[in-house]
Amino acid sequence: MRKNLTLVLAVALFGSALTPLAALAADAPINVNVNMARILRINASAATVIVGNPGIADVLIQDPQTLVLTGKSYGQTNLIVLDSQGQPIADTIVEVVQMQAGTLTVYQGQARTSLACAPICQSTVTMGDDPGFSGQAVASAQLIQTIGQN
Repeated sequence: MRKNLTLVLAVALFGSALTPLAALAADAPINVNVNMARILRINASAATVIVGNPGIADVLIQDPQTLVLTGKSYGQTNLIVLDSQGQPIADTIVEVVQMQAGTLTVYQGQARTSLACAPICQSTVTMGDDPGFSGQAVASAQLIQTIGQN
């Protein structure tokens, strides 16, 4: 039954140029980068979405045929989409990965730090980085956000 539901998802999630899901094999996961969002267009009307582990990914119903998938943390979870009658429209795997392009990882002994280089390298918080480095990067971002609100 799961394979049939996955196939339904591959067929139902056809549409947007942003999400070429029609090319997915029946058992292929939907990939999204951590801290990024992806639009999923479906042909059936979704009433409920369920994410197995909301710490890994989140899904919002933008409108009955548009879902917004956001990667929150690395890993895999599942996504179940139900119609208004509670019947499954889709059941598939979501895989959240780290975007590699433009990312530089620096090791100083056992301390790891990450930089986003697009085109100038700046600190970015990545799971597994040195806690001191991550804390400074978060504090910097919060300071900039506070200044922007004034």
